[in-house]
Amino acid sequence: MIMTRIHFLVATATLAFVFSLAYASDPSPLQDFCVAIDEPKAAVFVNGKFCKDPKLATANDFFFSGLNIPGNTSNPVGSYVTPVNVAQLAGLNTLGISLARIDFAPYGLNPPHTHPRATEILVVLEGTLYVGFVTSNPDNKLFTKVLYPGDVFVFPEGLIHFQFNGGKSNAVAFASLSSQNPGVITIANAVFGSKPPISADVLTKAFQVDKKVIDDLQAQFWWDNN
Repeated sequence: MIMTRIHFLVATATLAFVFSLAYASDPSPLQDFCVAIDEPKAAVFVNGKFCKDPKLATANDFFFSGLNIPGNTSNPVGSYVTPVNVAQLAGLNTLGISLARIDFAPYGLNPPHTHPRATEILVVLEGTLYVGFVTSNPDNKLFTKVLYPGDVFVFPEGLIHFQFNGGKSNAVAFASLSSQNPGVITIANAVFGSKPPISADVLTKAFQVDKKVIDDLQAQFWWDNN
């Protein structure tokens, strides 16, 4: 009986220690970086938003209208993302969730991109989409699937992913993301359209191509479909 109690106490203490380590870790950031500052007058909360007095909140703080309106896909990539994150819906602040509508013209593409702060779950409402994501180094394994209306696919947090409408008709999908401010990094835009530009010497070495190829890519206008 005494040994049983001892084992129970040891197990309880071990679990308490493990959980204390888990809760001691830093929370996931909700912005790209947070530069430490000693002057509070120039500081903001870590999530980038101050909170309204709850007594002053109204139903409109938790309401957004417009996801029934198709996005304008008349652009070079043939897609448009209509986001509903904390920037559009103030009531999402600190709730850790957001939403987006994605419209695709025939052969439209939501280019390879990542969400540094969120996992994405996508459901197709209209049309057909070829979707996929690539795992991290060293495997860089590609997972793909063709989705039809009602199909759902998950893109793990931080991994490069894409959606492509290979059909001759429009496509519509909705995505939910596990952050109020998931962020988006479109790979081509970030690498070839950064301001100021990344050194051509760096990109020539990284992609193992001629400098003229890099110059041509950096000279293009990289469309942001968000």
